[in-house]
Amino acid sequence: MKYIISLILIASITSIVYGFNISEEDVVLSNKCIGFGTVGIFLVAMPLFLIKVSKGKKMKDYMLTEENILKMQGKEKKPTDNQ
Repeated sequence: MKYIISLILIASITSIVYGFNISEEDVVLSNKCIGFGTVGIFLVAMPLFLIKVSKGKKMKDYMLTEENILKMQGKEKKPTDNQ
C-alpha cells in the first residue's frame, strides 16, 4: 500500500510539473495535466494515505465528547446514580 501511494504521488507531481512546462505550447493539454495531477493527489493519494494511517484506531478517542473534554481538563466524570 505504501508503494502504491508513493507511486500515485510521484505520478501526480510529475503530471503537474509537466503541465506547467508545456503551458505555452498546448494550453488544453497543460490544463488537463495539471488537473489530473491535482485530482491524483487530493482525491486518490490522500484518502488512501488516511485509510492506511488510521487503520486500527478508535475514532471515539479523537472526537470532542463531554467525557474527553473532562479528561483534557484533568477532571474525572462523576458517575450518576439514577436510583
